[in-house]
Amino acid sequence: MTNQPDLTVVDDTLRPSGEWTLANVEALEGLCEGQLPAEVATIDISRVTALDTVGAWLFEKLVRRFSSTSMSTSLVGVSDSYAALMKEMHGINRERPAAARRGSVILALLEDLGRGFIAESASFLQMLGAVGMALVGVVRRPRSLRLTSTVYQLYKVGWLAIPIMVLITFLIGAIIAQQGFFHFRKFGAESYTVDMVGILVLREIGVLIVAIMVAGRSGSAYTAELGSMKMREEIDALSTMGLDPVAVLILPRVVALIIALPILTFIGSLAGLYGGGVVAQFYGDMAPAIYIERLHEAISITSFKVGILKAPFMALVIGIVACNEGLRVQGSAESLGKQTTTSVVKSIFLVIVLDGLFAVFFASIGM
Repeated sequence: MTNQPDLTVVDDTLRPSGEWTLANVEALEGLCEGQLPAEVATIDISRVTALDTVGAWLFEKLVRRFSSTSMSTSLVGVSDSYAALMKEMHGINRERPAAARRGSVILALLEDLGRGFIAESASFLQMLGAVGMALVGVVRRPRSLRLTSTVYQLYKVGWLAIPIMVLITFLIGAIIAQQGFFHFRKFGAESYTVDMVGILVLREIGVLIVAIMVAGRSGSAYTAELGSMKMREEIDALSTMGLDPVAVLILPRVVALIIALPILTFIGSLAGLYGGGVVAQFYGDMAPAIYIERLHEAISITSFKVGILKAPFMALVIGIVACNEGLRVQGSAESLGKQTTTSVVKSIFLVIVLDGLFAVFFASIGM
């Protein structure tokens, strides 16, 4: 027969008895919520015959309830078999929530931005380190490189991207040339349009436009692919099989992007210069031979090197961000869409920041 729980009051002492367990939870809640004195000095549980986590937590709640008044309440009669359990309950939820800080909204916003920047930077550096370690492993064991996967990714992000890159850079070059002829014509300086087109396309616009297009096209694809694998637990399956997901999935994609982006930049720059030449002939009444001669005088190999040297670093940033965001996808389609959008936005932002840093660096060394 079950020993029913009871709770009696003797002067300023509560004396529970019986079984304070989950099986009697309804009766226990009625006892604890019933009419009890305003102040209690001690709770004597020596007559409790059975105790589990539910009963121990109810005793702890009673102690805290009466200790909140002017009198301090203590728990007595705890047997050795229940001492560890009561000690565990005594330490639960003891941390008081931090008081809400009153301060400037701007300072709070800056603090949130700082914390977010540190967290994102740490995540980026962690992925960069993982890719670096995987690359070291490939250098030590060249046969471990997934050559087939790398070539396939190079085909997707490089070869298949050429038509759209040529079209976009051609139009950008043509637009720059048209605006140059339109405005420089007011000052009789149409010839300087060729200088502007050549320098902008080779040094800045060519690599920047190509990198932004790659971030939107290939970076989003990387995030979506890895995110789908994460949702279907394929990445966890690789780890279970003893394979490194970074070496198998991420390194081939990053390497392919680093190889493809300089090639696309070169092709895109040529398309941009060609677009400027077409506009120069049909809008600026400049013969192709004059355009090429003026272009030869305006630009140098340095302008070409400045643009090409940026490409591998931008590719590395795009690949790291895209793969990192793909691995952060949770188990829902909403999370996949969110991380894909975040990947594109972060990649474009970092590409523009990196381009600005390179511009300052090259200017400081006279390039």
